[in-house]
Amino acid sequence: MENTVRNAFTMKVKSGFENEYKIRHDKIWPELTALLSESGICDYSIFLDEQTGMLFGVQKLNPHFDRSKLSSHPLMRKWWNYMSDIMEINPDNSPKTNPLKEVFYLD
Repeated sequence: MENTVRNAFTMKVKSGFENEYKIRHDKIWPELTALLSESGICDYSIFLDEQTGMLFGVQKLNPHFDRSKLSSHPLMRKWWNYMSDIMEINPDNSPKTNPLKEVFYLD
C-alpha cells in the first residue's frame, strides 16, 4: 500500500499464558479488526518468541493513522482490559510496548 509507514514493536505475554494469548487472537472481535483497519492499521502481524514470551508486532500505518484517537476508543480500551491479565501492562491496561528502530529493509 502506498504511503504507508512500517511500525514494529515488542510486548510481553506473561509466562504460561502464551497459548491463551494465541486463542484470544484467534477469536479477535470482528468489530476490533474493523476499528484497527478504519484507524489506518493494515498488514498487521504479531510473532511470539516461545523461549522468552516476547511478542514482536509489525504493522503498516496509513498516513491518516492517529494513535491517540485509537487508544482513547472505548472498544480498544475494552480489548486492553480483556488482555490485561495475560500481558505486561501500563497503569491504563494498555500493553507495555517498546518501539523498535528499523535498521534494514529489503523490498
